[in-house]
Amino acid sequence: MAATHAIYPSLRGKTVLVSGGAEGIGAAAVELFARQGSQVLFMDIAETSAQKTIDHIVSLSQEASARGAPSIKAPIFYRCDLTDLPDLQATAARILQEHGTVHVLVNNAAAGAGSARLATEKVTAEAWDFQINVNFRHVFFLTQAVVPAMKSSGGGSIVNLGSITWRLPSADSPIYASCKAAIMGLTRTQSKEFGEANIRVNSVMPGAIATQRQREEVLTDAYRAEIFRGQSLKRDLEPEEVAKVIVFLGSDEASAVTGSSYVVDGGWCSDP
Repeated sequence: MAATHAIYPSLRGKTVLVSGGAEGIGAAAVELFARQGSQVLFMDIAETSAQKTIDHIVSLSQEASARGAPSIKAPIFYRCDLTDLPDLQATAARILQEHGTVHVLVNNAAAGAGSARLATEKVTAEAWDFQINVNFRHVFFLTQAVVPAMKSSGGGSIVNLGSITWRLPSADSPIYASCKAAIMGLTRTQSKEFGEANIRVNSVMPGAIATQRQREEVLTDAYRAEIFRGQSLKRDLEPEEVAKVIVFLGSDEASAVTGSSYVVDGGWCSDP
């Protein structure tokens, strides 16, 4: 993570909840919000990765203290299977009971591998249900859970993670692409629904992001060459580059921005 980054004073002391925050873009968002002085909470099923994220941020706090800089609060991990709706709702209720409200919600969790890449004729009912649950349903119900307290506290910011997959379009991921397109529709609808309560709802659509998992599992030389043919920027895009946009949208610097979608793809998708 870069040593220099923008600081948004409006985020200091705010409670931020990130779904899928143990790895990748989610972990980068957890770190950048923690650097802002926010109390970051994150939900995930990957306990080992979650602990690594916490340990990393604790080490950053120790380094900051040694320099005489403000300390960084350690994030708090909540183990939750986001595809299990009762577990999701119970975990959200626990978070609200323990922290009162969530000022910034980042609906980040998703899964673009496995059954997400089944062609239409190979999709089973089980694959359909799993992909809808892991990539879309939790976005709606986690938002539903936190909005009442967010309204009572005077407003807040919700950032939904989409994807350029449906805009390219990508022919190998019909369920995943459908979910990500639905997130954009939900974002625009809920920005109208919650606007009177001073709750902003925006989405961020990443392109090919070189997360650790991507580097280990799919980012071959051939795949990188394919990506670079599409991107204007001929380099790997890092998770923190998406996280920076998420943090901006969570801050008061974006106080008049709602119902919008920000593309972070290095110039791959040129459609409006």
